[in-house]
Amino acid sequence: MLRQGGRAALALMSLQLLLWHESATIEVPQDPKILAELKQPPTITKQSVKDYIVDPRDNIIIECEAKGNPVPMFSWRRNGKFFNIGKDPRVTMRKRSGTLEIGFRNGGRPEDYEGEYQCFASNEHGVALSNKILLRVSKAPLWPKEVLDPVVVTEGMALVLPCNPPPGLPPPFTFWMNSMMSPIPQDKRVSKGLNGDLYFSNVVAHDANDDYSCNARFPFTHTIQQKNPFTLKILTNEPYNDTFYNASDPYGGRKVSESTPTFLSPLGTESSKMVLRDEQLLLECIAAGLPTPTIKWFKKGGDLPGRKVKFENYNKTLKVINVSEEDAGEYVCMANNHLGSIRHSIFVQVKAAPYWLDKPTNLVLAPEDNGRLVCRANGNPKPSIQWLINGQPINSSLPNPSQQMMGDTIIFRSVQMGSSAVYQCNASNQHGYLLANAFVSVLDMPPRMLGPKNQLIKVIENNRTFLDCPFFGSPLPDLRWFKNGQGSGLDGGLYRVYLNGTLEIKRARVEDEGTYTCLANNILGMAENQVRLEVKEPTRIIGAPEHQSAIRGSTVRFECKVKSDASLPVSVVWTKDDKPLHQGWRLKKDGESLTISNINEGDEGTYTCDVKSEIDQDSASARLVVLEEASLNPSLSSALPPGRPDPPMDLDLSDPAARSVRLTWIPGNDHRSPIAEFLVQFEENHWEPGRWQDLATYPGDLNSVILQLAPFVNYQFRVIAVNAVGRSEPSYPSPRYKTSSAAPDVIPRGLRGWGSDKNNMEITWEPLLDLEKNGPNLHYVVWWRRKDSDAEWDNVTTIGTKVVVHNTKTYVPYEIKIQATNDIGPGPESNVVIGYSGEDKPKNAPTELRISKVDSTKGHIHWKPVDPVSVQGELKEYKLYYSRESSHAPGLLVRKENKTKGFYTTMAEPSVILSGLVPFSRYKMFMVVANTRYEGPPSNVVEFSTKEGVPDAPRFFRINRRSFDTIHLQWDKPLEPNGIVIGYRLKYHTVNGSREGRPQMETFPPNVTEYTMRLPDRSTRYNFYLSALTQVGAGEVFAEESPFFANEAYIDQVDIATQGWFIGLMCAIALIILILLIVCFIKRSRGGKYPVRDKKELPLDSVDQKDPDGSFDYQSDEDNKPLQGSQTSLEGHVKESDDSLVDYGEGGDGQFNEDGSFIGQYTVKKDKDETEGNESSEATSPVNAIYSLA
Repeated sequence: MLRQGGRAALALMSLQLLLWHESATIEVPQDPKILAELKQPPTITKQSVKDYIVDPRDNIIIECEAKGNPVPMFSWRRNGKFFNIGKDPRVTMRKRSGTLEIGFRNGGRPEDYEGEYQCFASNEHGVALSNKILLRVSKAPLWPKEVLDPVVVTEGMALVLPCNPPPGLPPPFTFWMNSMMSPIPQDKRVSKGLNGDLYFSNVVAHDANDDYSCNARFPFTHTIQQKNPFTLKILTNEPYNDTFYNASDPYGGRKVSESTPTFLSPLGTESSKMVLRDEQLLLECIAAGLPTPTIKWFKKGGDLPGRKVKFENYNKTLKVINVSEEDAGEYVCMANNHLGSIRHSIFVQVKAAPYWLDKPTNLVLAPEDNGRLVCRANGNPKPSIQWLINGQPINSSLPNPSQQMMGDTIIFRSVQMGSSAVYQCNASNQHGYLLANAFVSVLDMPPRMLGPKNQLIKVIENNRTFLDCPFFGSPLPDLRWFKNGQGSGLDGGLYRVYLNGTLEIKRARVEDEGTYTCLANNILGMAENQVRLEVKEPTRIIGAPEHQSAIRGSTVRFECKVKSDASLPVSVVWTKDDKPLHQGWRLKKDGESLTISNINEGDEGTYTCDVKSEIDQDSASARLVVLEEASLNPSLSSALPPGRPDPPMDLDLSDPAARSVRLTWIPGNDHRSPIAEFLVQFEENHWEPGRWQDLATYPGDLNSVILQLAPFVNYQFRVIAVNAVGRSEPSYPSPRYKTSSAAPDVIPRGLRGWGSDKNNMEITWEPLLDLEKNGPNLHYVVWWRRKDSDAEWDNVTTIGTKVVVHNTKTYVPYEIKIQATNDIGPGPESNVVIGYSGEDKPKNAPTELRISKVDSTKGHIHWKPVDPVSVQGELKEYKLYYSRESSHAPGLLVRKENKTKGFYTTMAEPSVILSGLVPFSRYKMFMVVANTRYEGPPSNVVEFSTKEGVPDAPRFFRINRRSFDTIHLQWDKPLEPNGIVIGYRLKYHTVNGSREGRPQMETFPPNVTEYTMRLPDRSTRYNFYLSALTQVGAGEVFAEESPFFANEAYIDQVDIATQGWFIGLMCAIALIILILLIVCFIKRSRGGKYPVRDKKELPLDSVDQKDPDGSFDYQSDEDNKPLQGSQTSLEGHVKESDDSLVDYGEGGDGQFNEDGSFIGQYTVKKDKDETEGNESSEATSPVNAIYSLA
């Protein structure tokens, strides 16, 4: 009965899993703004290994790091109990990390901290656990002192020298050496076993020695311990000469009794070995015997795993890496020499510590979503699975109706906000354990647009284009695209909307230009972005450069005619043999042409015209061949380059049929380049006469083809030959050929139905192309009827592309289909398309609008939705109108501003969050329902008040200095108090370079907005942090730093004009200027005429005039006087000079002796009057007056 009940429960569980619908986990984009706001349970990012062995000479560091939002807090357990880090002075925890550092600088033993440690990282959303870290201190014990007796053995016998190293942590590495620190030679006969012992399959006299020493090297301490050496003595039956040893005859010709193989390790005929999965398997067989036995390995029931097997220690050790379950079985080693052989069987069991089959991963869900955590592990024996939540067994946690355990799976149904947690899965057996953390985060976030705003996309006409609209929100928003703000959403036909929000336009046309709006909405709100699409003409080369051959020294010109969109700037770049060209005197680029003068052999090559716009490009190439003059001789025509072919000739039509005809032509000259293909073009004289269009291309070895044609077209054809050089000119047209009419075989595209008024439906479609009409008098037959009704189809026949159905009911679905027909008959019918008649204003208003859980900035909005029928159109959103009416803060006036927020939901009892409210304010709100054209009547008006919050920062915060030893602080109340301000808090500390002083704090009542602080030192600087206070707490901080007054060069609010020292300085400067002006005036007043007494030695110049009173009038006419710094030559010309001869004498005639030197004497001894007369005359010049003052 119990077994049947278990099977029934298992079947029920499987059925539930099959019927249960799992929501896809939310992928959070790596957007910095979203990640900064994203609340996330802790995740362990770094931890120490499970088996952690440390060096006793170093500090102990146990790593534990985690991430989360808010930043996680860390705690530790040691040996299952809370580890109080604060009580142990040797233990510290790193900042913003859980890593422990245990230091022993001030004493202590590392062994005292051995044990099992586990780290806990927690925040308000859950607790994550590290592995249990077994901390052990490395040990390197000394070898016990012992006295070893000499080992005496007869030559040819087997021998084992035991090592038995002291047990270390981790185990030491052993090796054998002699007293000279040289390794003991090992070979097929002598080798070290896995246990460290030294095995001799047989001894020879040469082995005798007194220093066989086993050494143990401990890896952590890098120390080597040495065991007391063994002394080995060999007994021989005949004398032994130790001065000569021959490896090929180790017994030196002596007779030594031979023996059959026996095993030294392992003993007996069989043994067993257990190894863990993914580790390495080491099997060893060491045999004794004379001659030395050979070891061979094989596996019963199969071959040795070739790629994983390695033979070591002269085939005595079998090594298998990365062991798996299929490596279990019976391994046989065989030892043999010419006297016989023996075998030993080793039965290998492969066990496994737990390993993951399906490791649980983090789960991010939206409210009301479903999800599951799966924890599947395997091992040998099969591990047991234990679930924990936030570090506690899940069975001991509070019941959670949205959570259900099903073996190794936890199922979540309709998760709610606040149910985030970290789940731990522990899979364990006797060989080890696995621990995995996986958080379940319930995320609610209004839609966000992640891409750039108002992006401009330019695309080439008829190309596929993608308009990106990356978005995010939780629950996952619904995204719709609109063009120019109209329509019911773009999807289908030429449009395709991807899950990531990208809109694909399969073939962009000019009429597709416009502004596209992507709108994302969920129950928390709505977001939109716009993309402007511009469709451009392609950039094309309509006149490609032609291949040319030119004589050396001549000029060539390549033309590259370009056609492009007028709004796109185009650049033309020429290259030669794919390398850039640089302009010079021989090479000129003129717009779209390239001219090369005086060409030579180096100019020969392929020239390419690259035309680029910002969104597309085109290129064309031509080859230049440089010829000598002799190459123009017809006899040397083989030197000419290949050219474009001549046009085909003699076009002929035959084999006429309803929709085909055979076209035959004669190819023209290919000009040394084989024709690759023929292009057949057609022209018809009914729809677009004179316009040649491509019909088909055919291989170059054909000159007769059957052309597939459309009905009701009067064709004529022409053929163009194409080779590697380019296209030929078109051939002369063929005779006309008119195909017979037929019924249409194309269904009109783009069929849709939509309402332009509340009581009509417009049915529109795209007309057939001219070549798709197939006959005269093309019409369209359109059918429609109400969806889900058995009524007869209504229909109309028209030649247009629109039918308006009148007198329809408001926003009802219709089935629509269309068919093209002409005089020959009807074409195929289209599939049925669903269209809708026009929308009207919604009839009903949402009811029972209310708000709950109102805090300072948000509240939960609830309402009863309207009947979908009353919307009278496509439900676009429920739009909430709300406004801030007033503030509860006394005396605070607010500007009333109406705001709206839209919510799209079809839930029976919708509930959304209205955020972004101002604290401590009174609000009014009402709601309407909206379709794509109209809004309905308003709901009941709801008034509510937000709770008090923390205030904004003070309006301003100024720091002034009124004296050397005081600082005056001033501030104003916050612009938005968000409550009743009960005071201000001022925190400050001194700043000295990068060091900060002890923080201090002052509090002030709400009516105090200034504070004067006395400075202990004039050069002290402070950082101040001011915040306003409400009952909720401190608000936004206004931080300021005191100005720098180190040199006392400036003191705020001190008028320098009132300082005594400044007034005295200004008076002294004014007095000095007054004295200088008086001196200057006296000097000028002494100029003009002066008396001359005895000037017998000074002859007069002709320009000096004597006054009747006996004085001389010194003439200083500026028009005749040379410029200062120049002198007059003997011919009367002015010569530039730095000094004048007159300046050294008294203005008389100079005398020169025979060698031309000046012999006039300077007048040094003059009487007082003469001296004064000369000074006065110099002072009459303004320039001299200045110099006299100097």
